[in-house]
Amino acid sequence: MKKFSLVIALFFSVLATQAQTKTVPNQAPDKSDDQESLAKDYMSQIMGVALNATSNVKLFQFVYDWIGTPYRFGGSSKKGIDCSAFTKELYEKVFNLDIKRNSRDIFSMVTPVAKDDLKEGDLMFFKIHSRSITHVGIYLGSGRFAHASSKGVAISNIDDSYYSRYFYRGGRMLASFKEELTSGPSGEGKNTNN
Repeated sequence: MKKFSLVIALFFSVLATQAQTKTVPNQAPDKSDDQESLAKDYMSQIMGVALNATSNVKLFQFVYDWIGTPYRFGGSSKKGIDCSAFTKELYEKVFNLDIKRNSRDIFSMVTPVAKDDLKEGDLMFFKIHSRSITHVGIYLGSGRFAHASSKGVAISNIDDSYYSRYFYRGGRMLASFKEELTSGPSGEGKNTNN
């Protein structure tokens, strides 16, 4: 909460400064655009990822809010979380999709994507000391991804020798699966926030 409060305070102080230096009368700035732009600038700086006009600020705010959460196998809260629970929580809160809980099961829900074709929000799968998928993270752009590592929730670089060595494949949520999750049996919207 302290991080979020700091971000909000920073937004308002910059907005107040901008409002005091405006000399053009009768021209009200679009505050939501200013705030989103400030959020993107701030997130770009602290996460080392170049956010652009189409970047999902909600994704970056979610990741920022969880950074430093300790790793706990089987955990699913701020007291401790593992990689698949972090991914499941992120997809539920940011994309409104209720995905599976295990990294191998999550892989069954995606279309494989080459490392060079990854887009913001895509998944990254790793085979760490195993023949099967053992780890999952969320691609943020600029070669960086968010995940619950053994040291806790962090942002890492795919080009780091460790992650590069164990990277298996990227994945994009299947369009057919997204449709199934967002529509009920009668075609009505399904509430995935149980």
